[in-house]
Amino acid sequence: MRVSPSRGRLLLSLTAGVCVIALASGCSGPESGSAAPEATPSDPARQGPVSRATNDLQDDYQTVIKNVLPSVVQIDAAGGLGSGIVYDSDGHIVTNAHVVGDGKAFKVTVATGGEVLGASLVSAYPQQDLAVLKLDEMPDGLKAAKFGDSDKVAVGQIVMAMGSPLGLSSSVTQGIVSALGRTVTESGAGGGTGATIANMVQTSAAINPGNSGGALVNLDSEVIGIPTLAATDSRMGDSPAPGIGFAIPVSMVRTVADQIIKDGRVTDSGRAALNITGRTVVDDDYRPAGVALVSVTEGGAADKAGLRAGDIITKIGDTEVTTITSLSEALADDEPGQKVTVTYQRDDTQKTAEVTLGEI
Repeated sequence: MRVSPSRGRLLLSLTAGVCVIALASGCSGPESGSAAPEATPSDPARQGPVSRATNDLQDDYQTVIKNVLPSVVQIDAAGGLGSGIVYDSDGHIVTNAHVVGDGKAFKVTVATGGEVLGASLVSAYPQQDLAVLKLDEMPDGLKAAKFGDSDKVAVGQIVMAMGSPLGLSSSVTQGIVSALGRTVTESGAGGGTGATIANMVQTSAAINPGNSGGALVNLDSEVIGIPTLAATDSRMGDSPAPGIGFAIPVSMVRTVADQIIKDGRVTDSGRAALNITGRTVVDDDYRPAGVALVSVTEGGAADKAGLRAGDIITKIGDTEVTTITSLSEALADDEPGQKVTVTYQRDDTQKTAEVTLGEI
């Protein structure tokens, strides 16, 4: 699946229909044939069940906004605007790597308003499209967001997105979790990192510039992901596909952010690799046909399994490999130390090797 990061984007849009139930005349009342008294908005006890449910859901939305929005920030980077989340009480901000780009210093504005704050880059991890900033000083009243549990995220859950789509700070929209466990590869063009990211949360979200790095939250006021990508439709000139957006799951956000804050970099990615540099090759009909090994890291996974520069990988397990992107996607759900069978060509002869995967 092709996706486009476009610096900072997510605006959820899901229109909720409201059904109005009318009470029939004569159903109840002090006298036969008399009309039932009309329910009024000021009398919750006399509202229908749908109306009460709507009011309850509205109250839930407003509570989440009150709890989470003060922890969402707008990030002004050299390449444009994005969003971020206050990660802890020390002033760390977590966002997307494609939001910060090559920048080192940033202007940060809290979604609820206030003075512009300075922040500097702690570290970026483009392989997972995540980055951590640190505020120059922690202002009074700024609070860290509450982060949820990826294992409790389920398809159909109502979610809200908070951020600065198109520079409209403090924007709040809503949708649902559409699917889980998606593996997507973002474009390397237009400021994207080209990362292949596994286990993403798919949401019914229209993604707009400025929302990336913001908060995708549940109705318990917990951040469950960072909105990052929008699917694109090649038939429509790679325009965003409505209702298909992706967020990095909170489990990966916390794994990466905690390591950056502690060590200044990611020390244990948990992501599998062959430890090679490769390029896509084509067949006689100019169709992608595999990944040629340009170089093999000495002592790395491929080297230990006997692969060498010039070999062309065509399969990982039973999964066909035709491009460098498909190779990344084939490895995205695997773990370091896991054994996989690699099918490759060497001097027009097909061979296989059992490879114990290394780490990115």
